[in-house]
Parts: sequence; structure tokens; C-alpha cells
Amino acid sequence: MTSRAIDATPVRVPDARGLSQAEAERRLARHGRNEVAPPPPTPVHRRVLAQLRDPLILVLLGAAGLTLAVGDHPDAVVIALVIVVNTTVGVAQEVRADRAVAALSALSAPKARVLRDGAAHEVPAALVVPGDTVLLGEGDIVAADADLAEASALLVDESMLTGESEPVDKAPGDPVSAGTVVVRGRGTACATATGAASALGRIAALLEGGHEPTPLQRRLASLGRVLALVTLALCALFFALGLLRGLAPSTMAVTAISLAVAAVPESLPAVVTLALALGARRMAARGALVRRLPAVETLGSVSVLATDKTGTLTEGRMVVQHLWTPSGGADVSGSGYRPHGQLTRAGRTLSPEELRPLRELLTTAALCNDASLKPPAPGTDAWSAVGDPMEAALLAAAAKAGCPTPAELRRACPRTAEVPFDSLRKRMTTVHHLPDGNVLVCLKGAPEAVLTPSVLADPPDVLARAREEAAASAADGFRVLAVAGAERPLWDPPAAEAERGLRLLGLIAISDPPKATAAATLAACRAAGITSVLITGDHPATARAVAERTGLVQQGAAGEVLTGPELAAAPHADLTGARVFARTDPQQKLDIVRAWRARGAVTAMTGDGVNDGPALRQADIGVAMGARGTEVARQAADLVLTDDELSTVVKAVEEGRRVYDNIRRFLVYAMAGGAAEILVMLFGPLLGLPLPLRAGQILWINLLTHGLTGVAMGAEPVSPQVMRRPPRPPDQHILAAGVWQRLLVLASAVTVVSLLAGVAAGALGLPWQSVLFLALLAAQLGVALGLRSRLLTRANPFLPASVAGSAVLAAAALHVPALQSLLDTEPVGRTGVALAAAAALAAFVAARLLRGAFHGKA
Repeated sequence: MTSRAIDATPVRVPDARGLSQAEAERRLARHGRNEVAPPPPTPVHRRVLAQLRDPLILVLLGAAGLTLAVGDHPDAVVIALVIVVNTTVGVAQEVRADRAVAALSALSAPKARVLRDGAAHEVPAALVVPGDTVLLGEGDIVAADADLAEASALLVDESMLTGESEPVDKAPGDPVSAGTVVVRGRGTACATATGAASALGRIAALLEGGHEPTPLQRRLASLGRVLALVTLALCALFFALGLLRGLAPSTMAVTAISLAVAAVPESLPAVVTLALALGARRMAARGALVRRLPAVETLGSVSVLATDKTGTLTEGRMVVQHLWTPSGGADVSGSGYRPHGQLTRAGRTLSPEELRPLRELLTTAALCNDASLKPPAPGTDAWSAVGDPMEAALLAAAAKAGCPTPAELRRACPRTAEVPFDSLRKRMTTVHHLPDGNVLVCLKGAPEAVLTPSVLADPPDVLARAREEAAASAADGFRVLAVAGAERPLWDPPAAEAERGLRLLGLIAISDPPKATAAATLAACRAAGITSVLITGDHPATARAVAERTGLVQQGAAGEVLTGPELAAAPHADLTGARVFARTDPQQKLDIVRAWRARGAVTAMTGDGVNDGPALRQADIGVAMGARGTEVARQAADLVLTDDELSTVVKAVEEGRRVYDNIRRFLVYAMAGGAAEILVMLFGPLLGLPLPLRAGQILWINLLTHGLTGVAMGAEPVSPQVMRRPPRPPDQHILAAGVWQRLLVLASAVTVVSLLAGVAAGALGLPWQSVLFLALLAAQLGVALGLRSRLLTRANPFLPASVAGSAVLAAAALHVPALQSLLDTEPVGRTGVALAAAAALAAFVAARLLRGAFHGKA
């Protein structure tokens, strides 16, 4: 890697304190929010018409017209009632799902950093106003059209606007457009246009997710069409058999149509949409913000989790613990970012002469630095980092060594040029003007990028000792930085010469201990059948040490670690054998994800930097860090962790499996009930029940079983064993893994117990049709409770409440005169109720036994 030229444009610090908050609010009221006006909400009448255009609802409307034509007013009223209720529920589900998605979109809105009242603030991009001073850094998405006041090595990707693939260098005075991406450097700009007046509108569609059907919805829609054809064929058979028995054609036509509508779970697509949207809301409450609805479904299939190290497996709160210089080393005491501690050697305090090279080392690291330390808030004693945590740790160590404060250094040695750190160069260089007229070059970076003759002028033996020390510290799990510098006369040669001929000042070993929860999180992934992979830019020894401490790899296991140079030397090697990848570049992260996907794995990839964007998009589930991640990473991801905790990904996977299980549970319940209704109507006449159920009774059963009860099943709590089984294959059919077998068994069980109740009622002289009606409805409600993964849980009281409500409405159908007239029912007495209760109990037991036979799967 050749040295990149330093941008010699002077860095100007603006005098302005930015807008005041009051002025910003006035401008916001005058210019409006910095966003493209959202599309108008769909009017209710259009939603209603869309529901009424459903093919099965059109058939039901035809049936209502037919019943009116033949004078069957009670059935016409029941059909009309079913149409109204189904349409109302469908519209309500659509509205609720849209609101859930809109709320998630608001939570995932882009952020911007602005200068107001003299301090930097992070605000929603929608609140940026003309005149705002916008602070830009690597990974930021420009929030508004603006003119640059300052620029340091600023490189902007404008491909979203211009289509040009190459990023563009920007200098002070150049314009930057809303929606473009800062890929390198930093800058300060004054916003000139916001909202519809800016370029934001041209890229809004690229930054926000759409409302396309999910793959699961498409598969279910296809299944629904097949079911509709099969059901219509069976209903045609039922119609023909009825005519052969001498029943009235009009009666048979209305009954057959009603049976077809009741047998097909036509509300399934709406239930799926609602389940996905509510699942996304539940994930947000647990710290996982879903930016694209299909991710909820995909999460249940994740089989490989590719994670980075710093801040994900480790705490991300760094502290300098050891220093090394060619003249001697030192230990650094203290914890966190608190700038209080001591430098000692072998337990003793250092002399001023021993401190001198250590202070020079830390002073140089503090100058080559863009972070700052934030004092404790009132009532607390915890210092925090503003900017890169590693750079903040260097500032804390410099304060412990008695170096000048960052403010004093900036006044005494103002920065005049810089080359920011990037993942390819692995080093950062700054140039500072000294009071005597000379310049000071400061450089820090990865040891392998600094400890080379192309950068340093030190003797080979010094470089060899430094390499040995760096390797030993990395093997102990430390992150190691090499620091170099040189004082030179004021020069004007090619800027690239600044990174040559420097003097090695020393090494800094930084501790970033693993999170207390990291080992348990990775163990939970293993239990769930998820393979964990560590991908980092750190030294391989450091990466291995962290992987061993967290249980990702076994102590001393061979062949578990691959480095970026090894990957480059063997581009066609099988990458899925290793579990740790160190010193990788962005393209190699992409290659690793592609290798796993090529083997059929469903990948989730975590990241926080602009260089992680391509891999986040390539993975099946891109996971960005919400607190420390760049805006590019957040916008490229499907999932944003608001708490930056890897354990939250496991929770999100659990929620994804819960959503999929609940959809499959509803499918088993609804299709088994529909199939049972068809079988009852087909086999009832063979048992002496001429017309087992009337059209209105069929539709009433459908209304009470597929309505609130069906929707309530989508809110069932997660199965206790859901994270103890392997992930489902992404191409698995919705009826696979025992679903169709359970469906057939349950449909047969409901059919048998219902017909037995009807036959027994006829033998006892009871109104057998009303008993059969009640038994069939009760048996389906028994199945709904029997399919629960946690029978007595209080986590979803809506399901038992909806079952109880349906039972009350079933009883009302037998005793309320108006419903008796509409449904042609009559009271069945205690014996009839006992027969229906027995049918419900038998169906409930059958569902529970099936859960045991299929190991509790949904």
C-alpha cells in the first residue's frame, strides 16, 4: 500500500457557535421539516373496496344476492353480517399494521450532528434547518444541501444522485447534496436547502423500506389459491350430491358457497402482515429495531452469525494498560475513561527522565486524535468518550502521564493537515504547526502498517524488538497501536513525504475486555444451531484471545484463524472452515459472507462502520450498532441494535422464530377447521344427517373461529424450546416439518367428534343440527387452546378471552331469539351442551397429544 497524499488544505475552525435552539425552532416553523412529504394515507373507503374485491368475498356477495332472490332472508342477513365483520377486521388489521410499520420508520429515521448554542448535538435529520452548521464525518449521510466551510481529506460518494461510482474529493466552498455519503475525512458545512427544496427527495425511496409482500406472504398467497381450487372442487361435489338427494338447488348453492368461504383461511395474508408488524414492534421494545419487515421472517432462519469484535464481543470501553518505548516500558493504572491514574514500572514511580519518552509517546497520540473526554454528568462519576473509544482511551492515558490537555495542545500545536484513518491504510497521520515555525508529524496505526522501513527510519534491531513486543501484547488479548513522529522544518515537498522517515516513539497496549454476557450469548447461539464467526480488522493474536475467552473457539485449536493476507493468497479456499478472521479488509468481509451463503446458510452480519456497508447489504440480515454505528451502517442494515448488545440479536432471532411458529399454528388451526367443515358436510349424509349444517350456521362458525380467536393466536408467547432447535431451512415449505400431518389428524379428529355428537343427539331425540353446530364450533375452539405452546401462561390473555367470547356467542346463537331466527337454531339442553363439551375436550386432547408427538413444534 502506497502512502496517500495528505490534504494540505488548512483546517479552519469556524467562529460561529451555530444557531441557537430558539432560532432553529423558528426556522423549522418557517421552512418545515427536512423530509419529503409522505404519501397521503389510504382512505378508509379504498381499504374497504380492496377488501370487497377479494375473490372469496365476491363469491359471498353473490351468495347474498342469491339468497335474497330466493327469499331466504335469514341466510342473507347472516352472509351480510359475515361480510361486514370480515371487512371490518381486515381493514382494522391493515391500519394497525401500517401504524406499526410507520412507527418503526420513525424510530429508524436518519440522524445528523449539528452545532447549536456552541455545542454539538445529534438530532433527527428531519429537524435540520437552513443555516444549521452540520458536522460531517466518515459514515455520515449528508442531511441537507449545504456549502462546505471546512474540509479535511473529505471524500463523498454521490452515486445516489449522479450514478458515478467513484467518490468525489470535496474542498471548502464546494457544495454537498442531501443523501450523499461521507466515505472518508471530516468537514463542517452550512445547510442551504432542506426538505422538498433539497436533493433528499430524489433518494428518499432508496433510504426507506417499501411495503412489498414478504416471501412468506407470497408463499401463503400461492397456497391459498391452491386451497381455494381444492375447496371449490369439493364444494361442487357436495352440491352435486345434494341435488342427487333431492335437496333444493338454491339451498345447496348457498350452502356450498358458504362452505367454500368458511373452509379457506382467507384472512391469512392479513394475519401474516399483522404478525410481522407486531413482531417488529416487540423486537423494537427489546432493543432490536427492524428496518425492513421481511427481516422478521428471515431472522427465524439465521444459521450463521458473523460478528465484529470491538464493542460487540468486547465492552468497547477501552483503557490503556501498558506502554512500551525503545528505552523502557510502563504500566498504566486507572479504569474507564477517567483521566486519573499513575504510570509505574515494576511497581515503582517513574523518575522525570523515565517519564520523558512516555510523555512524548502519549502527547503524539493525543495530537493525532479526533476524540474528546466528557466529564461526568451531575450526580455521577463516570467519564465518557465522545468519538472513537480507542482515541478517548489515549487521551485519558495522556492525562495520567501529566501531558498537556487536549485544549492546550490544540492552541500550542494547531493541526494544519491530516490523512484520516481508514481500513485499508490502517494508520492516521496529522501535521501540526509548532511555535518555533517548524512542523510536527504525528502518526499512529496498526503495528504492521507502521513498523516498516517505508515509514520509519529506526535501525532494524529496534523494529524487530517492537514487532516482538507487539506480537506478545496481541497474544495477551491487547489491541496494540504503534506511534511515530518527527519534527521538521517548514517544508513544501509532496505531502506524501510526511509519512516517511519518522521516528518510532513506542507501542500502546489497550485493553478491551470481553463483555460479561458474550460467552453466554455465543453459547445460546450454539444451542439454537447458529454458527458464530468473528470477523475483525485486529491482529490475529488479539482476535484469537478474545475468541477463546468468549468460547467461540477452543483453547489452542488449530485451523480456526485466517488472516486477510492468507485470504488474499488463496482466493478460492473454503472460508467456512475457520471461525475467526483477522486483519480483514471490506472486500474480504463480503467474500466471507458470500462463501457462507453459497453453502446455503442464512447469514446475519454485525457492523458499525462505513466499510461494513457492503457486507451488511450482502448478508441476509444486516445488523448495525445503533449507538456507535455510522449512519451508513444503520441505513444499510435490516436490524439496528439500539443497545449495541449482541445478545439482542439472539432475542431478535427468538422473536422471528416466534412469529413464524405462530403463523404456522394459525395455519394448522384454520385449515384443520375448514377441512373439518367440508368433511362434516360430505360424510354427514352418510350417517343419516341429510343437511348437516345450514349456510348461516357455517358462516357463524367461521366468524367465531377465524375472527378474534385466529388473530389472538398471532400473539402467543414463544415456545420454551424454540431456541433449542436448529434453524428452519429458508426454502422449507410452509406445510413441511409435520404441519400437514397435524392438519390432517386434527381435521379428522374434529370431524369425527362433531359427527358423533350429531348422531348421538339424533338418537337421543335432541335437535341434532343445533348440537352438531355447537359441537363443531366447540371442537375448533378446543383445538385453538390445545395448540398452545404454554397452556396456562398469562402472557397472552387475549386468546382464552377470545375463546370464551366465542363460546358465549355460540350459546347466544342457540338462545337469543333474533339469532335463532337467523341461524335456524334452537336450545339443545344440558345433554346437548355436554355432547358439545365432550367434542371440545376430545379435540383439545388430540391437539395436546399431537404437540407431544411432534416435540412441541408449532
